[in-house]
Amino acid sequence: MRVIILEDNPILAEGLGLLLSNSGFEVAAVAADADGFAQAMTEHEVDIAVVDVRLPPTFTDEGLRAAIEARRIRPGLPVLVFSQYVEEIYAAELLAAGSEGVGYLLKDRVSRVDEFLEAVRRVAAGGTVLDPEVVSQLMVKKSNPLDRLTPREREVLALMAEGLGNTEIGAKLVISEGAVHKHVGNVFLKLDLPPSDSGHRRVLAVLAYLGL
Repeated sequence: MRVIILEDNPILAEGLGLLLSNSGFEVAAVAADADGFAQAMTEHEVDIAVVDVRLPPTFTDEGLRAAIEARRIRPGLPVLVFSQYVEEIYAAELLAAGSEGVGYLLKDRVSRVDEFLEAVRRVAAGGTVLDPEVVSQLMVKKSNPLDRLTPREREVLALMAEGLGNTEIGAKLVISEGAVHKHVGNVFLKLDLPPSDSGHRRVLAVLAYLGL
């Protein structure tokens, strides 16, 4: 079974390569960044790609993007990604691109050799492997965050979706601007929106309201 590894940490990359080689896999290539991975994918026919989510230069989702792009170019390519932390958005995005032949593990799971090797084999065979912690957090996210809002907070969010500012919302609902500000803050809090400028958070809140 031929494997390609995408990992920027040379020690971890070498360790993965040795582990897989000693377990009967053939490591076709090891890439340290998305560009090297894309090039290796054009040069080798592989049965599975093992990919780190966070890579240079931003260490956010370069690996995930590379994996999704590889699956777009080569539909059905089995991909096992791993990350230091649970990244619910990234996991959901990878699964949205097709759940067959997909795995998402936390890095500490890689140290459990038998579990890791079994995950590689299962994903390569077209199965789906999700770290239990990832499953747990994705299940929590399946509840609709809008259900946390009070009826008044829903009204405020609906008017935000129409593009109204706090003063206009207050006039519509016949409440003070201070009350609107408090409701908006509660909306941000209950929708788990990250701290950022107020305008950006309003956009994220509206996207949640629209189900996007």
